[in-house]
Amino acid sequence: MNGDGELIETLEHSALYQGYQRAFTAATGLPLALRPMVTWQLPLHGKMGENLFCAMTAEKSRTCAACLQLQGRLANAATLSPCTMTCGYGLSETAVPIRLGTQTIGYLQTGQVLLNKPTPARFRQAVKEAERMGGDINTPRVRDAYFSTPVMSRHKMESVATLLGVFADHLAIQSNQIAVQQASAEPPVITRAKRYIEDHHRDDLSLGQVAASVHTSLFYFCKLFKRHTGVSFTEYVSRLRTEKAKKLLLNPNLRVSEIAYEVGFQSLTHFNRVFKRILHESPSEYRTRLQPA
Repeated sequence: MNGDGELIETLEHSALYQGYQRAFTAATGLPLALRPMVTWQLPLHGKMGENLFCAMTAEKSRTCAACLQLQGRLANAATLSPCTMTCGYGLSETAVPIRLGTQTIGYLQTGQVLLNKPTPARFRQAVKEAERMGGDINTPRVRDAYFSTPVMSRHKMESVATLLGVFADHLAIQSNQIAVQQASAEPPVITRAKRYIEDHHRDDLSLGQVAASVHTSLFYFCKLFKRHTGVSFTEYVSRLRTEKAKKLLLNPNLRVSEIAYEVGFQSLTHFNRVFKRILHESPSEYRTRLQPA
């Protein structure tokens, strides 16, 4: 793996994490994020269970500045053990480290809760904080969202952190397995994708179709595929089809056009262009060169 960020990304797409994330949010009503050591984004933004007040402030760069400042401080404080911090608006978030051996590789993060019951005075403080940042949250809609924020005691937040600590240990075990696997072989998802491409190379294959067949997002699959094959998805398919065509060209009874469509090219022109780019000679030239004198 090229860095802890990629390891965290792989964990985030694992069935183990996604299943736990859904169960955690369903049980607690809180959002959950798996984040790398350093991030320039709000980890909980867009997650299931996101606090509506936080979602509103995240929409404006000025009002979310207080939340962004919290992320760096929280990561630094939670390197070795769980930590809970409160942002300028009075909402608290908890980060739990995921450690691979003696190294922290990322965090489980949750929160967006108030540790005390919301009051008009506390909302006025939040408004002043937003004004200090150059933003305005003093609207009825934002006020309603603030007063609907979940309230959780510090003791309960500590219990949530303990629960996440157990799961962090499970993720650490899986991260170690992934690291060993990546060091010795390609990921199973790439192996399955190659098998799917092999079985369907005659079809009009698309990147999205193959990504869906191995149950990964298009963006993640694209990055992972190129990382482990060294070429793009399109180039890999072109080279595979070209290798299939080379074998068929040894049969003098097959026309070049028949071979092109047989191996999955949608036009003879495209086949000739790709074949020549890869092998530096046309299909006809290749066939002629290999024919016995």
